[in-house]
Order: sequence, then C-alpha cells, then structure tokens
Amino acid sequence: MLLFSSAAFAAIPTEITAEYQLVASGITVGRVKESFTRKGDTYVIRSVTHPEGMLKLLMDDQLEVASSGRIVPSGLQPLTFTQHRLKDGKRDIDATFDWGRNVMLSSYQGQQTEVPVPRFTQDRISVMYQFMNLGRPAEIVEFSMANGRRVETYTYRFVKEERLETPAGAFETLHYQRVVADPKDRKAEVWLAKDRYNFPVRILFDDPKGLRLEQTVIALQSR
Repeated sequence: MLLFSSAAFAAIPTEITAEYQLVASGITVGRVKESFTRKGDTYVIRSVTHPEGMLKLLMDDQLEVASSGRIVPSGLQPLTFTQHRLKDGKRDIDATFDWGRNVMLSSYQGQQTEVPVPRFTQDRISVMYQFMNLGRPAEIVEFSMANGRRVETYTYRFVKEERLETPAGAFETLHYQRVVADPKDRKAEVWLAKDRYNFPVRILFDDPKGLRLEQTVIALQSR
C-alpha cells in the first residue's frame, strides 16, 4: 500500500491544472482538462474530456469525472466520486464513501448498491494523485481502485527513471508499468514528473482488443 509520511502530507500542492492530448492508435481523438485544488485538509479533482476529430463525429459529448474528499496521512481519502456525460446521462455514476463502515454507496441507472471497500481505496481519478510525493521510487506500488460501481486491485512496478519530451516541455520522470496476470486485463503505463509532485505527464493504455490510447500532457501548471 502506498502510504505518505507527515512531511509528504505537508508538501501536497495547493493547485494543479493540466491539459492532455488523447491519441488512439495514432489518431488524435480528444483533449482532457484536469484540475486539482487543495484547501486545508480537503481536495477537489475535476477532469473534463472533449472529443475531437473522428470521435467527435461519432460521439459529440463531454465526459466529466470528479472526486472530492479529505487529505489524510495516507494520502487522499475520497468521499464522493461522480462520472457524468453532458448529453447522455444513461451511464452516469454517483458514489459516496462511508469510511466508518468501509463501504461505497453507488448509484447507477436507478439502482442503489453498497459495495465493501478496503481501507485506503481510491476512486478512478484520485488514484493517480496517490503518486504525489512518492519520493524515492518504490519497486512495487499496489492500491485498490473503485470506479463507482466495483473495486479492483492495481499493482504497478517501477521500470526506470527516464527523461520524457512532451509538448509541455521536458520532464525527468519515474516510469511505472501495471502488472497484469490475466491476458484479458488492460495494460497501463504511467510517467510521473519528479519535480511536479509526481504528476502523470504521460499515460498509456493497451486494451486486449487492440486499442492503444495515449494521454500526453500539453500544458501543466502547479503550485
């Protein structure tokens, strides 16, 4: 489990704003605008995806994912998670976390369910911010991730330190790769900018069906 020291807790930034370019199998399909805001011991993360090019012709909609919660010694502790589409709300998700009982209360397509969650579980978007202030590279990072409906365990292994060139500039990064046991699992890699609170500046997903989705930062500010 990825845990944070008191010094790391104090060093979590007050604000991060970023924009990513989304490329699927070599074709630009969208942009992602993301923000992280800390006020005292609370946080809010908001990510909005806008389709472009061919994807816009097929699905002209906006996807917004948001997480809010507390900042505790173990990192981020989500209290709410939402996933909404601007024009089509059929697959919208609203979830709240009850850490007194270690359950997630999920609302999806009119159904209300309770899902048990392990301690330190992250949601779909807060999970990437758990890399903040990792410090020295950990060989193995493991955490539980809830997508608002169910919980999965994700394990990442450290690959190497690497200089990465992006449209937002060059970054010294920590390169991690997801460990998968089942060929049907989606592969993933992430490059964390060491001097930007280990913020992900490149994320790569490989779907077992052959779709390769790359998310690369094109603008980044932090303080």
